[in-house]
Amino acid sequence: MGALNFSGYIFDLDGTIYRGEKLIPGARETIEKLKAWTKKIVYLSNKPLQAREDYAAKLTHLGIPTEPAEVINSSFVMARWLSQRAPGATIFIIGEPPLIAEMTREGFHLSEKPEEVQYVIASFDRSFDYRKLNIALQAINKGAHFVATNPDRTCPVEGGEIPDCAAMIGAVEGATGKKVEVVVGKPSDIMIQVAGETMGLNPRDCLLVGDRLETDMIMGKKAGMATALVLTGVTSREVLRQSPLQPDYIWESVAEIIK
Repeated sequence: MGALNFSGYIFDLDGTIYRGEKLIPGARETIEKLKAWTKKIVYLSNKPLQAREDYAAKLTHLGIPTEPAEVINSSFVMARWLSQRAPGATIFIIGEPPLIAEMTREGFHLSEKPEEVQYVIASFDRSFDYRKLNIALQAINKGAHFVATNPDRTCPVEGGEIPDCAAMIGAVEGATGKKVEVVVGKPSDIMIQVAGETMGLNPRDCLLVGDRLETDMIMGKKAGMATALVLTGVTSREVLRQSPLQPDYIWESVAEIIK
């Protein structure tokens, strides 16, 4: 199938559509063309540090008009997933205000009393401390489930990396001796299911475009979806050559979709 024959396009954001505060050259024109051809589009991010409205506002500001409903991030996926499993559950969140707001908006109850907590949710948390770790330990020891938003070890920032959600997961696993039960972000099939439901499309009718082999490409392959790797993010041609996982398409950037 040619790259333009899909009904839906699922785009990673950082490294695929933009780098930091700048659009990848050709990204705006590509999205404009796809929308003109009535293709459905959603954007995926593992980051739970911003609301979908924030991502939409950033894309719009950069020149790609976007509605919040077109953005799927790990906090939204967590809220959707848990509301199907345990609506209105009492939860304890190791995370930052955007995730807390998303879960509260979905009708979950927050508690720091271990005996009340049904789910401990680990996420990227720059305010993580011993107090939070101890609440998680006590809650899980009393039978709470342990889930997380995303599996990323680090988050790229200007000048290097900072610890991401995997560091919080590791701390809780180390204290409790119990493995995290579910991680909803990429490469989880939970995230791709939400993307498909949002577009109302079957995975085989969609193309997943991203810059990471270990999250974007693996997730697409697991879902039976066509995959396209762009070389504007973290993956080099050298890394790609050595990888057993080979995408269906390899592009210098998203601009190649419409060339």
